[in-house]
Amino acid sequence: MKQIIIATKNKGKAKEFKEFFAKKSIEALSLLDLDQAIPDVEETGSTFEENAALKAEQISSLLKIPVLADDSGLMIDALDGRPGLFSARYAGEPKDDKANIKKVLEELKEVSEDKRTARFICVLAVAIPGEATTFRTGYCEGKITDSEKGENGFGYDPIFVPEGYDVTMAELDSEEKNQISHRRNAIIQLEKWIHTL
Repeated sequence: MKQIIIATKNKGKAKEFKEFFAKKSIEALSLLDLDQAIPDVEETGSTFEENAALKAEQISSLLKIPVLADDSGLMIDALDGRPGLFSARYAGEPKDDKANIKKVLEELKEVSEDKRTARFICVLAVAIPGEATTFRTGYCEGKITDSEKGENGFGYDPIFVPEGYDVTMAELDSEEKNQISHRRNAIIQLEKWIHTL
């Protein structure tokens, strides 16, 4: 059976990828499944693509097998695309979802509802030893609310209303969220690519 490493220690993310690859008869292992400790890769890139590639390529060259990494974030039009690359640490170190949300809502305080458009972006990079890295990108369009709603999900989910919905991502159950998420949309792009393997 073919194997691919998913460059993540996030159990939820790993589960989503494992289910996808299992349908393709490919065994996906996360960094949590490996016996050897993999050092954290510093995300020094200036784009989502560069950060995803850094993780995928460094771990792939270390383990000598295909590695998939992702980099994702929230881009808000009224904030010129921020928090963008800095989504996870927008309010500073250490990572704090609540503080990040608070900062975004504060910055959007004077922005009218029709100008609060935003999107989640997910860039996947697949590094295969001896081959050029493959990229796929998925988006989830929506808008930012003026207060938090919902208990599910993580990150900015409680303030993000996906297009075509009147509830936040955090008010959807995980199955429904996974059908429309930026990660899911990137995985669909990957599906087309896997057929060419």
